[in-house]
Amino acid sequence: MKPGRAAAKPYARALHDLAKERRQTDAIARELEAVAALVAGEPPLRAFFGRPWVSASAKWGVVVELATRWGLSPLARDFIALVARQGRADHLETIAAAYRDLVDEDLGRVRARVRAAVPLTPSEHERLQQRLGRTLDGKQVLLEEHVDDRLLGGFIAEVDSFIVDGSLDGQLARLKERLARG
Repeated sequence: MKPGRAAAKPYARALHDLAKERRQTDAIARELEAVAALVAGEPPLRAFFGRPWVSASAKWGVVVELATRWGLSPLARDFIALVARQGRADHLETIAAAYRDLVDEDLGRVRARVRAAVPLTPSEHERLQQRLGRTLDGKQVLLEEHVDDRLLGGFIAEVDSFIVDGSLDGQLARLKERLARG
């Protein structure tokens, strides 16, 4: 189970404030997401950082070594070390997502999760981005596309609580409802 966003938000906010001061928000986002993915994919590493009996200095040393290998910036290195020392390495994915949301908010971007029966063509991708952008007061829309075999056709786009159902399944459900009402 992924840790709650409430615990991750203060960490993400503090990192965002520092990165913004240093004009490194995008670079830190990339580094944080890469490290979160690496730690999530390495259960022994994740377990090491989660062990309360491992000293903070030992965790710091491992983070410095890994940061050097991975080519992390000092800010990312120090942040990851802080998170590890606090026993919150299991929160890295959630912190990275919360941080990304803060960066997107600053830049007037939103992320739309799109489930489609088949991969969108580049022109469909572009048209959907533009239409959603116009609907969302001109915000830049970044599509996170996933193929969903369960859909008969079309797509479903979600931006927070805003949902656009352009799926064949949705159209059939709406038709069924209209026919039931008479």
